[in-house]
Amino acid sequence: MREAATRTLEEWGLDGLVFTTELVLSELVTNAIRYAGGPVMVRLIRSSVLTCEVSDPSATQPRMRRARLTDEGGRGLYLVAQLTERWGSRYTRSGKTIWAEQPMGPA
Repeated sequence: MREAATRTLEEWGLDGLVFTTELVLSELVTNAIRYAGGPVMVRLIRSSVLTCEVSDPSATQPRMRRARLTDEGGRGLYLVAQLTERWGSRYTRSGKTIWAEQPMGPA
């Protein structure tokens, strides 16, 4: 998934977004696999912003947690929120899609 995202961003001339996008997608895909199971679909959309989408079959909406210093997990969505301009989720016929938007900078 990371390699495919990197290739796509490089083809689009968005090399500067590779590191952040890999991190965001890693967090969202890990959550989808961990909590939803089943097939996971990843999509990158280039418009006025770069949108990363991760879809899974679960109808459970994600929630940001406050991780304690001793917690090993619970920081993924906080990281996504800090690295992106906006994020959210929507229900689909087959589950849900979590999305996150990053500015692409000047054209």
